[in-house]
Amino acid sequence: MSGRGLIWGGMIVGSTVGSVLPYFWNGGAFSYLLWSAAGGIAGIWVGFKLAKATGAF
Repeated sequence: MSGRGLIWGGMIVGSTVGSVLPYFWNGGAFSYLLWSAAGGIAGIWVGFKLAKATGAF
């Protein structure tokens, strides 16, 4: 898998997980948006680290 694919995958998975987390404490709409953005950023970081570790870059 290419480095871009790993980064995109990390962003998609991270933002999805981040948007699901507020469901457990009945968060408001802003909470869903905030956690989704935070999860996306964390996913991009993890995808980048995986791409570097596997030599995709």
